[in-house]
Amino acid sequence: MIERVGITWQLSDVSGWGVFGWNLVVELIKRGKPLPLLLVPPDIENPPANLQGILDTLGREQAELDNMRSINPGRIATLDGAAVLHHLGNDLSLSKVSESFRGSVNAGFVFLESTHINPANLDKVAKLDRVLAGSSWNGEVLRSLGLENVEVLLQGIDPSLFHPPDEGADNASDRFTIFSGGKLEYRKGQDIVLAAFRAFRERHADARLMTLWQNPWPQTSETLALSPHISSLPGTGPTGQLDLAAWAASQGLPEGSFDDLGFVPNARLPDVLHQADVAVFPNRCEGGTNLVAMECLACGVPTVLSANTGHLDLITDDTCYPLRDQTPVASDGGTDGWGESSVDELVEVLEDMYQNREQARRRGRAAAEWMLQLTWERQTGKILNALGWEAKT
Repeated sequence: MIERVGITWQLSDVSGWGVFGWNLVVELIKRGKPLPLLLVPPDIENPPANLQGILDTLGREQAELDNMRSINPGRIATLDGAAVLHHLGNDLSLSKVSESFRGSVNAGFVFLESTHINPANLDKVAKLDRVLAGSSWNGEVLRSLGLENVEVLLQGIDPSLFHPPDEGADNASDRFTIFSGGKLEYRKGQDIVLAAFRAFRERHADARLMTLWQNPWPQTSETLALSPHISSLPGTGPTGQLDLAAWAASQGLPEGSFDDLGFVPNARLPDVLHQADVAVFPNRCEGGTNLVAMECLACGVPTVLSANTGHLDLITDDTCYPLRDQTPVASDGGTDGWGESSVDELVEVLEDMYQNREQARRRGRAAAEWMLQLTWERQTGKILNALGWEAKT
């Protein structure tokens, strides 16, 4: 019988994997059984007071496991009665933590972006009891590689945080605010956002681009060198963060039209999203379903999504604005299935949203209703089912 769910990646409130892990832990605690088992130290600032005690207990337990690993380096520890969720990297690699632990049940979880996979990693993953894929596209890629133990499981949203503004809330502004989120890199398509916004701003001086583009791993931003839409890469400021305001100016955005919000904890993100008139995600690839995009949809923000890869799980006829003009992405390999969005199409979609705001708001409200089928509570239940856990009454 499964009594614990081992988590092999770090909980946090700023990264996609971290937010996923944190919400999984919260839902497991709410359920009471099976309890989470942390295998990496958490990094949560200001957790809810009602969860601080159990988080401290889980942290102490994790420290004891760390100590055990240091005493027995290279030894694989067996966690009887635990189902271990193994973080799989972009090449299906297992982390050092995952290599150190095995449970009674072992499942990999992956948000695969590259289709270039090391055969040795594929062999290791094939030996797991189950591989959980973060999107239908990921599931198709994994099955095409010969894996048979694959199940698609989408991420979720917390409806207590991510919901449309309360009726009567005053978020009105004289600006047309376009939100764009995701760590700055070629895959996320912020260069397409800049190019489209620059053209759109020439038509509408009231337009404002509000971004959450900071990248905890700024070196990955250098992949933007592949872009045909920008003339330079961003530098870093005195704090070591990307100097995005200076970069936006160097790419032709007028002063006062661009806001860099830095890093915003997940619990404070709804306050940001409620300021947005629209959100744009012309991403070239998403291994999962793009958690920030899901949270925009849940908040009722009219949202533009590139019709490729993981985004396809979020696209319906009346809940978003899909970018259908997708061309293959040329690179040095591993980009099969990626899509290049048209700058011109994005500009015209923004124009439609600008001119028909009530229609856009209706679509946003429909999206918020649709997203209620993807709550963390529901998705955690599906994860437990995939792990073979059954509630005992």
